[in-house]
Amino acid sequence: MKKTFLRFTGSFLLLFPTLLLAQTQTNYKISFPNLVHHEAEITAEFTGVPSETLEVRMARSSPGRYALHEFAKNVYAVKATNSKGETLKITRPNLHQWNISGHDGTVKVTYTLFADRVDGTYAGVDETHAHLNAPATFMYAPVFDQKPSFVTFDIPAGKNWTIATQLKPETGKNTFSAPNFQYLMDSPTELADFMWREWPVQDQGKNKTIRFALHHNGTAAEFDKYAEETKKVVQKSQQVFGELPDFDFGTYTFIGCYVPHAAGDGMEHRNSTTLTSPRPLKTHAKDNLGTVSHEFFHAWNVERIRPQNLEPFNFADANSSDALWFAEGFTNYYGDLLLCRSGAISVDEYAKQLSSNLDNFLLLPGKDLYSPAEMSRLAPFVDAARSVDNTNRLNTYVSYYTHGDVLALALDLTLRSEFAGLSLDDFMRAVWQKYGKTQKPYVLKDLELTLAEVTKNEPFASEFFQKYIYGHAPVEFKTLLQNVGMELRPEKAKQASLGFAPLAFANNRATMQIGSLSGSPLYKAGVENEDILLKLNGKKITSAKSLENILKKHKPGDNVILEFEQRGQVKKTTVTLIENPDMEVVTIEKTGKTLSDSTKKLRDSWLK
Repeated sequence: MKKTFLRFTGSFLLLFPTLLLAQTQTNYKISFPNLVHHEAEITAEFTGVPSETLEVRMARSSPGRYALHEFAKNVYAVKATNSKGETLKITRPNLHQWNISGHDGTVKVTYTLFADRVDGTYAGVDETHAHLNAPATFMYAPVFDQKPSFVTFDIPAGKNWTIATQLKPETGKNTFSAPNFQYLMDSPTELADFMWREWPVQDQGKNKTIRFALHHNGTAAEFDKYAEETKKVVQKSQQVFGELPDFDFGTYTFIGCYVPHAAGDGMEHRNSTTLTSPRPLKTHAKDNLGTVSHEFFHAWNVERIRPQNLEPFNFADANSSDALWFAEGFTNYYGDLLLCRSGAISVDEYAKQLSSNLDNFLLLPGKDLYSPAEMSRLAPFVDAARSVDNTNRLNTYVSYYTHGDVLALALDLTLRSEFAGLSLDDFMRAVWQKYGKTQKPYVLKDLELTLAEVTKNEPFASEFFQKYIYGHAPVEFKTLLQNVGMELRPEKAKQASLGFAPLAFANNRATMQIGSLSGSPLYKAGVENEDILLKLNGKKITSAKSLENILKKHKPGDNVILEFEQRGQVKKTTVTLIENPDMEVVTIEKTGKTLSDSTKKLRDSWLK
């Protein structure tokens, strides 16, 4: 009897922590009784609370974004009760936190969420859908960060809505779960009258599912064609890495919301992405597909190939990393490249995209001021961050998207030209195997060492990182592009210009929208933000066409009189016109030159 009792006691003690764990969870319920006024009603029930006071918070940042967004500003009517429905005391030590005391192990918090922004960061609720980014929606308790969460969505009566999410489906009606806090916060959800498309993918002997939920005002036929283009993008992404990631729960979900009131955006998540756009498929399918391509590539790069300084993501502060040139910029490069490889855009269309990217990089003085690693760290100041004071970003900053994009181009073409049989695909595959598939967060030195291993040339890798990642040495893009049968040249050779002139024309007035570009004729003239350009050589500037006509009568190097208004004072000065600085990339064939067989083979291996 004694031995039997001891065995029973031991089994019970082993079981007891499991029972406690099962009781320690968060249960959310979200309903929408006031859709027309963009409100959601949310209940967050925390069970098995381990401390006398429960700290509950709203996030301040969101995965894929690096700045602060202060989601607590849209939460109100907060109340708390215990398991018996008795009101609990709430104190608020700061704007993002509610402390709740006097509970009986259970705390049920109810609150109203105002949601009227449809993009990848915020939440948007109206009579057509409920678009929910988790950090903008759900209160959380930091002490529950390793505990599971269950979310039940209450679909409004009369709505033919289904639910698109990467959360795990549960047996309860419209109920889903997340294994822990980080996964919950990384899981966007939309409820809408979706069109659905789904297809299986065989990958390394495993069955995986890709599905696309689309909320839009277009036709099923438009979506069918779009889904087929998406399939090709998925395939070309898979070819880069040699395999798909092992999606949690076996499924990857595209959540598309293409409606007039949406903001253009895309946001990557571990097993899904949100895609928002005001542009319909009927007229802008290619534009929207570019976001699909970019975000799906993130399923490898940044979702599983993680910078160490973004792991784990900090929801209580801004998130800064020196690796965004790689995480975002290299992804941006592949976003366009894979459209070309899939046939969604032609080689000439891809050349136009290269033109835009290089223009945005080569014309900006910031490229000579900060390295890509330093630019990456500035993300919390620029990544959808809001401020009212003017900055000098035009002359001091280049987006890590752009900087990383053109560096990926440079490295890809260098590898193809100087290392027989190698390309950026080989480097990305090697990084995936070492740091993505193993989910081991990397530092920049790890990327450098991987490049050395792939090329079997440590001096090359060291020099590349020292010159172009930690430094800001110029890249010989013209030579690199010539190696693959492309030419970088002035787009409007011999045309006179004032340089980059960000003008808005209204009421016959030409108003500067931001400051002037350092070194340009306007900068040397002292023209600044909100100044009004009045006349050029005595001719009134009333529209973009009038300015174009005036410049057509001059050539680069001409000195002309510029008259402008600055803070109420009219000024006159002499400026020297320059050649239009815009650059373009075209195929060698378009220049009238002959493309050699070897160059064509190298270009085809890159683009096809």
